[in-house]
Amino acid sequence: MFCIFAVFFKRLNIMDERLLREVLAQQQDELKHMPLAKWTHREEENLLELDSPLAQIVIGVRRSGKSTLCHLFLNKHHIHYAYINFDDERLKEFSSDDFDKMLVALQIIYGDYDYLFMDEPQNIDTWHLFVNRMLRLRKHIFITGSNAKLLSGELATHLTGRYNQVVLYPLSFKEYLALKDIPQEALLIHDKAALQVTLEEYLLRGALPETLHLARWQNYLRTLHQSIIERDIIQRFHVRFPALMRDLSAYLVANFCRECNYAQLAKQFGSSDQTIRTYVGYMTQAYLFIPLQKFSYKSRIRLRSSKLYLVDVGFASAMNDLTGDDTGWKLENIVYLELLRRSYQEGYQIYFFRENYEIDFVLCKGRKVIELIQVCVDLRDAKTERRELQALVNGATQLQCEQLTLITLSGSRAISHSGHTIHIVNAKEWL
Repeated sequence: MFCIFAVFFKRLNIMDERLLREVLAQQQDELKHMPLAKWTHREEENLLELDSPLAQIVIGVRRSGKSTLCHLFLNKHHIHYAYINFDDERLKEFSSDDFDKMLVALQIIYGDYDYLFMDEPQNIDTWHLFVNRMLRLRKHIFITGSNAKLLSGELATHLTGRYNQVVLYPLSFKEYLALKDIPQEALLIHDKAALQVTLEEYLLRGALPETLHLARWQNYLRTLHQSIIERDIIQRFHVRFPALMRDLSAYLVANFCRECNYAQLAKQFGSSDQTIRTYVGYMTQAYLFIPLQKFSYKSRIRLRSSKLYLVDVGFASAMNDLTGDDTGWKLENIVYLELLRRSYQEGYQIYFFRENYEIDFVLCKGRKVIELIQVCVDLRDAKTERRELQALVNGATQLQCEQLTLITLSGSRAISHSGHTIHIVNAKEWL
């Protein structure tokens, strides 16, 4: 008889209350032992709102530090909060019918609380309705998720604007230096050398927090990439051709920073244009790739053409063993991520521009172009320098912009070229 009831409850997907309480208690114990003193505060903390009536939602790729960001923010303000992490295999049977049980268990474990932090709830049906209920009860809600669909379509409609979204990317170079305890203002020879070595490491290993102290960081990143593809994409979206998804992802990791030609990819992989577009969309929703649209005043051209940047250049290093020197692509990728971080504070939009020449990054406010940025590792070759400078000059004339910047690994200086002032900036300084 007991077995019959067990099967019955499993079919109804009803979670055992005692198990739920045990899981939440263990998660609370893990929370107490988190090494807060070893973590660095992230600049995105400034985008969170402590006493807001809106749900605070932090989204981004797996292992980028979303949970850490919220824990640090709440602890910095001495907030007593309840916590549940849904990315736990013991909660795989959790359903929308279990939210009230969860509230009872949290009350028993944490006592009275006004702040509730939920990790990765997006796989639970009607989670957004639960959030709305908590907001009506004037609870302050913090949520993290590894998928842009967390707030897309129907979900955003149900939340009806009652959320503040923060996108978290891997560590900035400044945050990376802070975690390694390296001074940003290097005055001594030793510090200057350490700063240079750290930049080279940043370009090679990327900036996901857990890779900083791992000897076998390549294995970690390969495993993480596989987890993103399998769990966040193939399982979540019920991908019909999983082998195609894996092969396409590996190809795009090897060819990051390039413009995405869907027709060419469809021909190469023996698939349809629409399938390739859909699968690339899944990868951008999982924040494995960050798209960059082409600059145009016509929306159809902006939507049709985009380049794909990796969320972390470490994936390229870990998975592309046979490629040549890709430092230039990695530097461009890192600059794009840094521009994205700064765009939330400074309020600009980012595009690339290509005609018979190319501008890596076009920054706009509204319809006004405010800055053109080129990225080039080495300017020692005269032909390369002329090409990069001339592209900025052409862009200045065509796009009517005089703020021209060239980011490189060489020294900083300002030069005049064809009647335009171009600021050549060392990447360490700019970052």
